[in-house]
Amino acid sequence: MKLRFLSLLTALCLALSLAGPALAADADTRLETIRALGILSGDESGNLNLSSPVTRAEFVKMMTAASTYQDAVGTGQGASLFTDVKSGYWANGYIQLAVEQEWVTGYVDGSFRPGSSITLEEACTALLRLLGFDSGSLSGSFPEAQLSKARSLGLLDDLDVSQGETLTRQDCVTLFYNLLVSENSEGTVYGTTLGYTVTNGEVDYSTLVTADTKGSYVADSGSLSLPFSTSGITVYRNGTASELSAVQQYDVYYYNENLRTVWIYSDRVTGTLTAVSPGTTAPTSVTVAGGTYELGTSTAVYQFSSQGDFSAGDTVTLLLGMNGEVVQAVSAAEADMTYYGVVLSSTKGAADGSTTSEESTSVQTTTVVACTDGTQRTFYHSGSAYSAGRVVSVTIEDGATRLRTLSSRGLEGDVSRDGSSLGSYDFADDVEILDVDDEGGYARIYPDRLAGAELESDDVSYYSLNELGEIDRLILNQVTGDTYTYAFLVDGEVNSENLEISASYTYLLDGETYTVSGTTNYNITHGGIALIYNNGSISSIRQLESVTLSQLSDLYAMAGNKKYMLADDMEVLLKDSSSSNTYYVTTLSEINDEDYRLTGWYDDLNCAAGGRIRILVAVPK
Repeated sequence: MKLRFLSLLTALCLALSLAGPALAADADTRLETIRALGILSGDESGNLNLSSPVTRAEFVKMMTAASTYQDAVGTGQGASLFTDVKSGYWANGYIQLAVEQEWVTGYVDGSFRPGSSITLEEACTALLRLLGFDSGSLSGSFPEAQLSKARSLGLLDDLDVSQGETLTRQDCVTLFYNLLVSENSEGTVYGTTLGYTVTNGEVDYSTLVTADTKGSYVADSGSLSLPFSTSGITVYRNGTASELSAVQQYDVYYYNENLRTVWIYSDRVTGTLTAVSPGTTAPTSVTVAGGTYELGTSTAVYQFSSQGDFSAGDTVTLLLGMNGEVVQAVSAAEADMTYYGVVLSSTKGAADGSTTSEESTSVQTTTVVACTDGTQRTFYHSGSAYSAGRVVSVTIEDGATRLRTLSSRGLEGDVSRDGSSLGSYDFADDVEILDVDDEGGYARIYPDRLAGAELESDDVSYYSLNELGEIDRLILNQVTGDTYTYAFLVDGEVNSENLEISASYTYLLDGETYTVSGTTNYNITHGGIALIYNNGSISSIRQLESVTLSQLSDLYAMAGNKKYMLADDMEVLLKDSSSSNTYYVTTLSEINDEDYRLTGWYDDLNCAAGGRIRILVAVPK
């Protein structure tokens, strides 16, 4: 059984969701990096005003934020050094620092001209001094010497400004990013002297954002406590653009003041606390509803310690943070929860762990449910056991767990090409979709996975709508083929003697070799196979269909004029040309349709959204 979980966004994912893929220091990446460092900030409404000119006063403030003195300067401190800078002027402290460090100088008439726009050569001169290059270390005269040195260091890369021209805020974004990745007079990359990670000429933005992001916090009252104005801020809830009005009680949140961005998570787990590990003296993890979760805060550690509020047998709700760690716990009575899903197993058990078919309400029932968020949970409740495959809701209210069978709700229609709707219903932004097969396998999938599929009524076991009439939960009946595990059979042997069958199959899975033996002849041959599990053991193995491919791209392959989509987790194997039975795991980027003969193995399981290539084998021509 192949499980696909919706992993909570890590700091890296948070960063990329804001700035795009960090494959190159593009304009968006540079901008978000400079914002995260506090070198550039927006106005009270959050507007960055990138086309506005930068004054000399604003520039020295930016320099301060890009130096080791970033936390050491207040505003308007001390006496003024210049005739046109009063002691209470907002940038007086920054100007004093810049002059003391010899980054900048005033004019011969005793003025600083803080409101004048800064020119390219003035900015380069100041930044070169910050890097340790004074005029004595340069060849030539001002400003040619300064601009030449700045160009050789890379300070002017991607900067479309000429001598004598003034800089905009957008220009300063580029200039200061280049500063961070340039070498100082000692040959050290400047950004590393400030404690930042610079690799291959790029600042590690994900690490940067993590360092400057504050949290985790819990919205105990359904509102957030932020140290900055909420006007014009960016809000993400569970990875999707949202609004502060979407915050609910007990949501977990993080914020980055420089980015004026808030990340909110509503992931919770409610169920019986069955274990505290390694013990209540110094707990590090807890087991609730059959899942084990790391304790991520001192508050959570205390709550499950011997001095805390919870002990084994209690029904609790865990509030989870961005990486799935426990931030805080509350009693189930404080945070009612309802789950939807499919029963995987259900057993009525006595206190000693034995099972019984008696209907006594004093005997506890243990039911394992594959929930629509892709998580398998174990619930303890009274009443009868439930048959596997039944669609249920699980409500935990006032500390009591109640299961209820849901009537089948079929739905037919086409999924739109962009995966945004099914038939006449739109998908909610936070829709939870679960695909289930007849063997108890399940997979959490996403709307894009169903794009273009034609679903019949039997393909949908259950769906529900939110208050906006959008589909918020959808349980499918073997629609994608993603519930199975796909492998490549390299060897198989079946012997029959005295009417007894002895079979052995060897296959490759994720680069590892496995062998399954027994008395079942699966009637499979060398090539792609689907492994079907039941209760953790292989119950069946099916042969995949093969096709010779003529063209290959990142998303699909062609066999003549027929297109085959590639599975997200497709395994790519390279055959050893010197051996008939040796294969190596490789990646899609390492092969092509010119130098290799390509064979795709796809699932032909009559699934509405199946038929994807699961195994790709490349043989050198």
